[in-house]
Amino acid sequence: MKLGFLVDLNLCMGCKGCEIACKVENEVPLSSWRLRVKYIDLGTFPDTRRSFTPLRCNHCENAPCERICPVSALHYLENGIVNIDSERCIGCAGCMMACPYGAIYMDPETNTADKCTYCAHRIESSLMPACVVACPVEANIFGDLEDDHSHISLYIMEHKGAVQVRKPEKHTSPTHFYVGGGNATLNPLAHQRIEGFSLFNDITHLEHVGDKNHGILDRFLAPFAGDHGPKDNASLIESATDADTQEGGH
Repeated sequence: MKLGFLVDLNLCMGCKGCEIACKVENEVPLSSWRLRVKYIDLGTFPDTRRSFTPLRCNHCENAPCERICPVSALHYLENGIVNIDSERCIGCAGCMMACPYGAIYMDPETNTADKCTYCAHRIESSLMPACVVACPVEANIFGDLEDDHSHISLYIMEHKGAVQVRKPEKHTSPTHFYVGGGNATLNPLAHQRIEGFSLFNDITHLEHVGDKNHGILDRFLAPFAGDHGPKDNASLIESATDADTQEGGH
């Protein structure tokens, strides 16, 4: 058995149900993610569209993260999943630097590496990954790549020639595939945004924030400086006393 994943980008509508289901199922901390849905805007107004791409661990057959781990916290299961043992992880972050897909994060609560495991704990109980169950349009397809009659194998055969993987030039042999979406969705260098424009407006830049010659100390002394520049300590005390007297202080 060799488990694999396929996302039909022609079906994905960007609801992020898979992203939320993943965080809930695996108790992923805030500001971290195992599964992230990226979007890009394509075309020029008025002929524009938004494309969504779910990103997760690719469970490569030639995984650089597994090779670099000095304590074998990252390891292969018999079904092909690249699993991670948080009890063995020493938090060296070598796997994070080795992964070409940016799919590994450091858990801020345990200080150990973590990532998508295709919900290995659910698979042990003959359940589908949480993201597959949550997808309302069945864009996530999961199954045994070695079974010619499995849903994912039939899907790959049906779309032969249109199946893509991320960063094939890295020769990691991913078992995570995509159908549809075009090159721009998987290759960041293939998508270019017109310089100076965002989705809604013209982007402008300040030459500097505030007065570039106005430091923190200047701002503190400004109420006492008046038009004659900063004063010495005695003058500051006298100014503060005068101000207190005028306001009825004692």
